[in-house]
Amino acid sequence: MRNSRPLVIMAEVAIMSALAIVLDFFSFKVWAQGGSVSLIMLPIFVVAFRRGLKYGLLTGLIVGLLNMLIQPSIYHPVQAIVDYPIAFLGVGLAGIFYFNSERVKNNPIPYLIIGVLIGSLWRFLAHFYAGIVWFGVYAPEGTPVPWYSFTYNMTYMGPAFLLCLVVLLLLYKANRRILNPNA
Repeated sequence: MRNSRPLVIMAEVAIMSALAIVLDFFSFKVWAQGGSVSLIMLPIFVVAFRRGLKYGLLTGLIVGLLNMLIQPSIYHPVQAIVDYPIAFLGVGLAGIFYFNSERVKNNPIPYLIIGVLIGSLWRFLAHFYAGIVWFGVYAPEGTPVPWYSFTYNMTYMGPAFLLCLVVLLLLYKANRRILNPNA
């Protein structure tokens, strides 16, 4: 094999996508209609920081599609696209802060925090939008639909963000090569 690097990267994407789905089975369900605190985003973040934006987005897309196939909660075709592939695709935006880039090498911790925040925020905004458009009917009478969607989605996305951030910081502290293969 003359150039096995693309094969290694694609294997990482596949393994991390599968791991994300497995980690989602070990989740804390917050609401009956959907939303849980889990580590499903963690492998997407790992690929994004290790391999960059392109592979982070690819991993997020695969995870979103797999999640939609395995644990669907679909009320409308557009809602399915927003709540699954688009939401998880955006988690891969953390790859903007790819650990092998020159600017990140000196002190990657702030970039890790910002990357996890951006990826989690994208996913939150996708679910928030879907909550306004398709799930506003569940808002208690007198509660503004945007406020209902915000609080509903924040109850699980906030803890999921913090959980992923803490685990990523611990992984980085334990072995820098997990997030930066060239460290």
